[in-house]
Amino acid sequence: MDAARREFMAGGSAVVAALAASGSAAPGPALAQTDHAAAQQVLAADEPYRAGSGSRRLDIVSLRDLEQMAEKVIPRGGLDFIRGGAGDEWTMRENLAAFQRVAIEPNYLSGAKPPDISTTILGARLALPVITAPMGGHRLAHEGGEVATASGTAAAGSLVAISSVSNVGLEQVMAGSAGPKWFQIYLPEDRGLARELLQRSAQAGYRAVIVTIDTTAPGNRERDIRNQFRSPPELGHGNMSAASSGYAATAATFKHDLNWDDIAFVQKEAGVPVLIKGVLTPRLAAQALQRGVAGIFVSNHGGRQLDGVPATFTVLPKIADSVHGRIPIVLDGGVRRGQDVFKALAAGASCVAIGRPVLYGLALGGALGVESVYDRLRTEFAMTMQLAGVPNVASINKSYLYRELSSG
Repeated sequence: MDAARREFMAGGSAVVAALAASGSAAPGPALAQTDHAAAQQVLAADEPYRAGSGSRRLDIVSLRDLEQMAEKVIPRGGLDFIRGGAGDEWTMRENLAAFQRVAIEPNYLSGAKPPDISTTILGARLALPVITAPMGGHRLAHEGGEVATASGTAAAGSLVAISSVSNVGLEQVMAGSAGPKWFQIYLPEDRGLARELLQRSAQAGYRAVIVTIDTTAPGNRERDIRNQFRSPPELGHGNMSAASSGYAATAATFKHDLNWDDIAFVQKEAGVPVLIKGVLTPRLAAQALQRGVAGIFVSNHGGRQLDGVPATFTVLPKIADSVHGRIPIVLDGGVRRGQDVFKALAAGASCVAIGRPVLYGLALGGALGVESVYDRLRTEFAMTMQLAGVPNVASINKSYLYRELSSG
């Protein structure tokens, strides 16, 4: 076993020991005792990293509960890699807090019947305005990896964005799961490799390409440094060659001087609509519109890249005003409730993307766990629309939001 994996597994063993010592190692109500015992056994034996493999529906009261539940099944290094942010993690916390500073203004006695919560984005019909955000390394959470995530998302009636740093190859994900899919790319320096990835995604049937623009330098993720998790375990190099497998080696291939010429290159080669992910200013959003970008992600990478930038929900209204509804806006970062989905749409988003809750649901229940996360959001979002007196998604607008509340 290599040194990086030994260091990682030592961190996982330590957290299991701490749980046992505190008496909190027993699984939560949605977990099977056999899976938790197996996780303990693997870590104690210092064997290669192994996430869960079970599939079960979860009884979710709140998505906020999932992180604590996932602590029982994901080894410490992998858990912190998923849940952590950059630096002081201010931006990560602010993504959550921003939703708490805005209130919903309901329209009672509107006569609204049970609402239609479905929507369409770039031709894809969604059962609710929520999609699965692009994330790498799903096998850190579950052996089924991106195939299980995609299957659970499809069962919920939504679409999944598959990352170029997925553990499972993009063709395998497409073949192993139903539902519409987008492909996210960290643009490589080598344009030949970039072209190959884009052609593969088009041939496999991915309906859009997302270019992530906020990774021109690695984020300062201190949890990973403390856990000696700078090189996570090899769980499948997915879309990359064996020579560049592993997160550090793959990140070294990314283009660090991204500019609009690179976006034009992707637009030329992709053969499908191209979105950019990492938009935080109205100026950049307006430039994207002018340059024919098909859509934008208002995203700060879940607080994992540049700490100190504003919450995505904070900047969303001005960005929405700058594009005048001419291209779809996807917001990610901090969405944990159906009310958050409603607020995001009222502030100008076309839909939201969820990240960490999906991986926690995946860890706890595989594809059915992912579907359960969507089920909870669907219930809360439909309730919010009904109580606010809104008949359909298209009718949600800023008139349903109060001004920003005082943080005091």
